[in-house]
Amino acid sequence: MERRVRLRFAPSPTGGLHMGGVRTALFCYLFAKKNNGDFILRIEDTDQTRYVNGAEEYIINALKWCGIEPNEGVGFGDGPHAPYRQSERKELGIYKKYAEQLIASGNAYYAFDTSEELDAMRKRLEAAKVVAPQYNSVTRQTMRNSLTLSEDEVKKLMDAGTPYVIRLKVPRNEEIRFHDIIRGWVVVNSTQVDDKVLLKSDGMPTYHLAHIVDDIEMEISHAVRGEEWLPSAPAHILIYRYLGLEEKMPLLAHLPLILKPDGNGKLSKRDKSGLPMFPLNWFDERTKESYVGYRESGFFPEAFINMLALLGWNPGGNQEIMSKEELINLFSFERVNKSGAKFDPEKTKWFNQQYLRAKSDSELATLFMPLLEEKLKGESQKSKKFIEGVCRLVKEKAHFITEFWDNAIYFFIAPTAYDAEVLKKRLNEQTIDFIKEVATAFNGLNNFTAAETETTFKATAEKLGLGAGQVMQLFRVSISGVGGGPALFEIVELLGKDEIVSRLNTFMEKNKI
Repeated sequence: MERRVRLRFAPSPTGGLHMGGVRTALFCYLFAKKNNGDFILRIEDTDQTRYVNGAEEYIINALKWCGIEPNEGVGFGDGPHAPYRQSERKELGIYKKYAEQLIASGNAYYAFDTSEELDAMRKRLEAAKVVAPQYNSVTRQTMRNSLTLSEDEVKKLMDAGTPYVIRLKVPRNEEIRFHDIIRGWVVVNSTQVDDKVLLKSDGMPTYHLAHIVDDIEMEISHAVRGEEWLPSAPAHILIYRYLGLEEKMPLLAHLPLILKPDGNGKLSKRDKSGLPMFPLNWFDERTKESYVGYRESGFFPEAFINMLALLGWNPGGNQEIMSKEELINLFSFERVNKSGAKFDPEKTKWFNQQYLRAKSDSELATLFMPLLEEKLKGESQKSKKFIEGVCRLVKEKAHFITEFWDNAIYFFIAPTAYDAEVLKKRLNEQTIDFIKEVATAFNGLNNFTAAETETTFKATAEKLGLGAGQVMQLFRVSISGVGGGPALFEIVELLGKDEIVSRLNTFMEKNKI
């Protein structure tokens, strides 16, 4: 019988969720939804020394903001395989049962080595010029474990409560083969694999055992993670084999790294690209460092996940802007690249710009109004229709709603200062006469539209023997204070006759020649 598609996102609550983690969650979500399967949030909190307060809540809130919500798991409702925190599952004795099964079959062993003994072993290997010192099929022969000690010695140590760990017994010089959906067949010799700790001295399982047990118990069909876990995969293959549960092993997919903009190394949370590395604001209690989020920087969640989906995945074709539904329909792990994907800060802003432009003027006005109220503090009451008009005019130049204010301030506050360069270049008796004439002409208009005001503007210039280009920029400065901006006569129409004539009169008062 074909397995139901079930994917899990299983972060550790050791800090804020970095965008690399969000991409893993996104790919799991897309594949699960495409195949009418389940997407689960599991919290892997086996390392209690690294637990950070607030991290779990942050992960849940980040997934909600991104719109990639699990249908089962921590913060999203229990399914048939609850609980979903490994610390709670440990209390049920699930992990110990599997560890003891490996001991019983001779594929794992007890190790009583102290931290001092482990340090001494590493130093011996380093002195012998061993490239990668590790606890393995060779070095375990000289250590204190149930393979080198007699049964009586092991029993005495256990009875005395001597701390121990359970380690995987990796065979010597054996070929380990496994298939990765993204990378194809991978072959590793067991001499490169260390005897992983499966159960720690505090009874907590390590990642190596816990995620396997949980994937088995939760009937996970696909295990998706970053390529940094690829070297550990051979040990995980052995654990499934030794448990006799290879048929329950999920299909593996190791995602490529997200690289720095220059392609030189892995993107980190401290990257200096100028863009956030976290979906939401995050304050690290341990380091007292603050990180700005995509949400707080003005990104739309749909733009963020669209950008993220294309970091390492190529759906084919030239389409770049895709709705969540389109991403779901197109997604496959076979089209995920093997090589790392360069993070492009400018392209990331471009994605947000496309989503901003696609929104209606009404939507943009609703999003802009809180910022407007904050800036104006209720001093300038403008209608929603007026604000929609402003949004229509300024949105083409903006990447974020937060940029609207700087680009639109003169719509709400008449200028009191004017672009000095334009005044120096364009202000003279002739052009001031023009401003006076056009103010009078505008005042007599009954139909104050962009087309009508532009026609009147050009006719006035012609009447005074001026080319429209000679007075256009000064005219813009007289009503906005700045030398550039959106379509000039659309600004004029939106501000209206009374406001435009008033601004032209003020300009003449302030710039008498």
